[in-house]
Amino acid sequence: MKGNPFRGANFFMRGLAMLPEKGIRHFVLVPLLINVFLFTGAIWLLFDQMGYWIDYLLSSILPDWDWLQFLRYLLWPLVAGFVLITVYYSFSVVANIIAAPFNGILSEKVEQRLRGVTVTDSGWQEIIALIPRTVAREISKLLYYLPRLLFLLVLTFIPVLGIVAPFLLFLFGCWMMAIQYCDYPMDNNHVSFRDMKDSLKQRRLTSVGFGGLVSVGMMIPLVNLLVMPAAVIGATIFWVEEYTGDTEIDLTLRQDQGRLE
Repeated sequence: MKGNPFRGANFFMRGLAMLPEKGIRHFVLVPLLINVFLFTGAIWLLFDQMGYWIDYLLSSILPDWDWLQFLRYLLWPLVAGFVLITVYYSFSVVANIIAAPFNGILSEKVEQRLRGVTVTDSGWQEIIALIPRTVAREISKLLYYLPRLLFLLVLTFIPVLGIVAPFLLFLFGCWMMAIQYCDYPMDNNHVSFRDMKDSLKQRRLTSVGFGGLVSVGMMIPLVNLLVMPAAVIGATIFWVEEYTGDTEIDLTLRQDQGRLE
């Protein structure tokens, strides 16, 4: 496998550092607000309903026999983890679909900035025009993602294989985070969904390193609110440096030239 996982992780860190930069930060606002709103809703829903859902699932799995009730304590962590993963990914899917046009605009403006082009404000017409294309790409990601996720979830209930299933789920999550966010700059540059996946496979370790740090960031309270825009910016840096032939030094010179102009 080609690539460097530390280089991939560094793309995300550079995206995080670029969030407050002048000319970029106001394009970050909408994805950030969407993230705050939806993850706040997810947390509230979990606190309000999680106990009920766990009890319902356990009751569905286990017969109502007293001598089997000890299994509830054994199955409780597994069922709780399943509920957490389901709610987390459900809200993530909704957030990504709603934010997709804004993330596309953010990626476009970051690429302009990296190339030393003057960044201009986007009107609502430009954002609305992006909606059909970006939503279609999100659906493509779901069609790719859901069958593989379900397969890995089934593995968790198979003896022996269930031991390695959480590790495989994490690796797959890292891969999907790379696909999710690297798709924005590639879609902006008219790279098909299939070609985008093939391109990431050519640098699989770099892609997994990038997606891995994104996945870890999403598990950290408060930090996870910044992950979406930071990942979009980091993925755009990834695209420009790894796939267009521009180096970090070239981009720095162009940005400096753009500021002088």
